Amino acid sequence: MTEPEMLQVLLVEDSPADAKLIGQELRRLARPLAVERVETAAAMRAALQRQDWDVILSDWSLPSFSAPAALAIASELRPDVPLIIVSGTIGEEAAVDAMHAGARDYVLKDKLGRLVPVLERELLGRAARLARRQAEAALKESEARFRRLAESGVVGIIVVEPSGRVMEANDAFLQMVGYSQDDVAAGRLTWENLTPPEQHDRDRQAAGLLDSQRVAHPWEKEYLRKDGTAVAVLVTAARLDDGRYLSLSIDLREQKRAELARARAEVALRHSEEQLRQAQKMEAVGRLAGGVAHDFNNLLSVILSYSELVQDGLAHNDPLRADLGEIHEAATRASALTRQLLLFSRQQIVEPRVIDLGDVVGGLNKMLHRVVGEDVEVIVVAPDHHARVNADPNLMEQVLLNLVVNARDAMPKGGKLTIQTENVKLDDGYAARHLGVMPGRYVRLAVKDTGVGIPPEIQSRIFEPFFTTKDKGKGTGLGLSTVFGIVQQSGGHIAVDSEVGRGTTFNVYLPRVDGDLSGAIVLAPSGALRGTETVLLVEDERQVRTIADNILRRHGYNVLVAQNAGDALLICERETGPIHLLLTDVVMPHLSGPELAARLGRLRPDMKVLFMSGYTDDSALRHGALEGSVGFLQKPITPALLARKVREVLDHRGPGAA
Repeated sequence: MTEPEMLQVLLVEDSPADAKLIGQELRRLARPLAVERVETAAAMRAALQRQDWDVILSDWSLPSFSAPAALAIASELRPDVPLIIVSGTIGEEAAVDAMHAGARDYVLKDKLGRLVPVLERELLGRAARLARRQAEAALKESEARFRRLAESGVVGIIVVEPSGRVMEANDAFLQMVGYSQDDVAAGRLTWENLTPPEQHDRDRQAAGLLDSQRVAHPWEKEYLRKDGTAVAVLVTAARLDDGRYLSLSIDLREQKRAELARARAEVALRHSEEQLRQAQKMEAVGRLAGGVAHDFNNLLSVILSYSELVQDGLAHNDPLRADLGEIHEAATRASALTRQLLLFSRQQIVEPRVIDLGDVVGGLNKMLHRVVGEDVEVIVVAPDHHARVNADPNLMEQVLLNLVVNARDAMPKGGKLTIQTENVKLDDGYAARHLGVMPGRYVRLAVKDTGVGIPPEIQSRIFEPFFTTKDKGKGTGLGLSTVFGIVQQSGGHIAVDSEVGRGTTFNVYLPRVDGDLSGAIVLAPSGALRGTETVLLVEDERQVRTIADNILRRHGYNVLVAQNAGDALLICERETGPIHLLLTDVVMPHLSGPELAARLGRLRPDMKVLFMSGYTDDSALRHGALEGSVGFLQKPITPALLARKVREVLDHRGPGAA
């Protein structure tokens, strides 16, 4: 455990006795302390020129010096260091003048008990001010910041002219291929000389797709290093507005070496190795998906919410309504794609409860018949007993629908689809043959078709993201990947049994539970979504903060707005009235949403909490949103979604409530 940093305090005080009392009070901070006392302007100036300080504590009046003079010197030499007046003689009018002149606060010497809370607040405020200033400076150097970020990562980044010449490359890419920045400047780095001749056609096809879809699906290829050796990479590319291409590459050499070593050492466990390789691939792509999901969902929150609000404000026959509807539909599709990425990468917050898997199948029975069409016979085999699992019912519906759609596509000329739910017991032998499976009681959901079957050579790849055997435009390659991610996140596993020409069976196994069924969530009607409570909104992304504030105010709430945790703490300290709900982003600089909620919970135990995030790895909320009555809202937000979730959390009375 690391020791806390030394607190550097400059004390402007002529009384040794008072200085001793102040020092005793400061020791309540329980951290290393260094206090230097000065009595004159010259001594204070010298101390400020010599080093930085965390805080300045100044008496109001000294024989040859005063707090206003100390403020002037501090403003000149260390404007970021908070100055707090500690005096026994200052009057209220003088204190107000001092605050206007730049003092952060004042504490009377006969009330030194206020000193530590005031000091902690100002230290946090200073950290927030410094962070904002650093962010502003970084914004002015956005290009340099992007370059530093690119060079610090493990992803190779290049910008390529239409002619194939590499115009820019970060250090990660140059290290990957063995070239230097001098080679880039001299034009010696081109896509053609980086790519083996036998792969040129495939790369040209990928580049041609960018003319219509702007971003290419990731594909594996090889780069030729400067020394002539080949390096395996995972590549994706996007077309920029100026006609050039941006390409991202991930070095797969270590992964390839690991795969080869496992294949040689564990031939007898080939099936388990394929499962492990699949999990590793999905984890790698999941990290990539999670890295962009947060920012992407923030942008979608703004697009969806504003398009919906503006559309609601237009007349029914206004021609702009159709245009806004297209924008809203496109953003909704983008949101669904992001949600699929998070699902198959197991980075989507789920809301599990005890459900009967047979009830889930029965509830979708009519829809399933419409999905498969009239030329497919659907047979549903219900379980003999309760088939209860602890899972998110919405995600279980998505698993079933994805498997049914996959089965329908495998039977283009019609056939028979059997959906069966049953309780089973998996023994030690089964667990030994399937990596990561524990023996025990399970509920099996089987989806069996009489379709074309899956060739053995591609069975090991069917759960890979973006892998599809369907024609262009008829599949994203995310359906089975999404199923795999949901099942894994729900604590289960999935297995496939297929034979070409005879059909395919997907078996989903989820741990069986004996608990009572959880109550269904009842959604409030739209007219009941208004309120007059006070909501503290904490969001570091400006546009998301603005639209969330707008939505809440339109629904009648009193909104206190903070752009970071430091502002939220100050608001809670100064606000005299009740704050009914804390609505905070999960991922924020310096202090995360769950950490902020924990600190504010000690000050306002009756305040309820609603987290929102565009991405989470579960761990950030493991002791927060997944316990008690704390709520979670997955971005992107929309007016209806935000209003409904806020009302749901505010109306929740908690366990044992009368």
